[in-house]
Amino acid sequence: MSLPILTAVTDSDVEAGLVSAFDRRDLGVTVVRRCVDLPDLLAAATTGAARAALLSADLRRLDRDALTRLAIAGIAVVGLIAPGDEDGDRRLRQLGVAAVIAADATAEVVAGAVVEASRALASHPAVGSAASVTGWPTGYSETLPGFGQLDPFGVGGDSADVPEVGAGRVIAVWGPAGAPGRTTLALCLAAEIAALGAPTLLIDADSYGGAIGQLVGLLEEAPGLAAAARSANQGLLDVPRLAMLCRDLGDGLRVLPGISRPSRWPELRPASMETVLSLARRLSAYIVVDCGFCLESDEELSFDTAAPRRNGATLAVLAAADIVLAVASAEPVGLVRFVRGLADLRESVPTVEPLIVVNRLRASVVGGEPTREVSRAILRHTGSEPVALVPYDLAGLDAAQVAGQLLRDIAPTSPARLAIRELAGRLAGRPAAARRRGTFRRQAR
Repeated sequence: MSLPILTAVTDSDVEAGLVSAFDRRDLGVTVVRRCVDLPDLLAAATTGAARAALLSADLRRLDRDALTRLAIAGIAVVGLIAPGDEDGDRRLRQLGVAAVIAADATAEVVAGAVVEASRALASHPAVGSAASVTGWPTGYSETLPGFGQLDPFGVGGDSADVPEVGAGRVIAVWGPAGAPGRTTLALCLAAEIAALGAPTLLIDADSYGGAIGQLVGLLEEAPGLAAAARSANQGLLDVPRLAMLCRDLGDGLRVLPGISRPSRWPELRPASMETVLSLARRLSAYIVVDCGFCLESDEELSFDTAAPRRNGATLAVLAAADIVLAVASAEPVGLVRFVRGLADLRESVPTVEPLIVVNRLRASVVGGEPTREVSRAILRHTGSEPVALVPYDLAGLDAAQVAGQLLRDIAPTSPARLAIRELAGRLAGRPAAARRRGTFRRQAR
């Protein structure tokens, strides 16, 4: 049976030659539509009339978001490049196109690649919708600023607990509505992990109100995550460029600032975030991500086509994370919100059992013995014990925020800092394989 395909080739002579060869000879493929541009291709893909697409590297507006939509529609993609076009080949592969062929290849070679790509997508349907980066881009040095030769972790001595190159661990910090302190916790946690000797990257991925830049004194608008996501969507992001977009705070800690205004949330597309995280794993030993609070994904109720997803970045980070920290604020309203939000989190990311961190612990609002009372309440209503309880040190946190510095530097003996430092030590030694449900709970006891 012949495989129905779509074409969107900018060189009309090449396209006409291939279509003619497919029609004259039985090569296993049949062109059902010749698309004039990318919107035409995306529209044709939604009809279900084809299973693969042959497109040019220089197709206007081709980006990762478009390829993700094709993958969701069940369309395998094969790219065509001009002979010797290394830039086009690299860009397509960074966008996630696994099969890239020179335009002067024979019709048999092109048809074979299309059939094989379709089989691969049918065997692994989830792969086509995920951002993927294959290998180091050609033409770049393996020395990064501030990291020396390609050992981006740069720690000395026994490195048994430090991830290998490409295996950086992602720690997502999430909390429900009500400002439980997830941003402060993410910042302090990243600083403490870096202080342990493992270079750490802190990413502000809050699409509602990123504030990490201000907390560390970066008052000017920096391109940060928005620029990285745009480059990833265009297939132009690589490890050196990601390193350039980060701000170095010293002592092994780098920051990728978030969006400067909440209205810019459409720039943080889920597929682009997957690519940023994939490259970040090769840049730092640990990646701490401050997530947004909202987990709703009901855009499909309002749109009959692929809809923009404001919470897509948060959901993408949570799905990709090796460890998810769920932050609760230790007061009655905060705990109720957390219990309800945790149920939504477990439903949204069923493969991960979040680690619970109770923040702002204090006797004045809980009464009795706050550590015991809050731990019992959390266990009773969620089925899990907290892995950390962080005391509320208002004076120390205020001093750090006013100075635009880290809590570890402003108040090194702060009880909040000491609790977060202990948590950092436990997380830094926790294997990434402990991500799956149930493992965390056994290790936390």
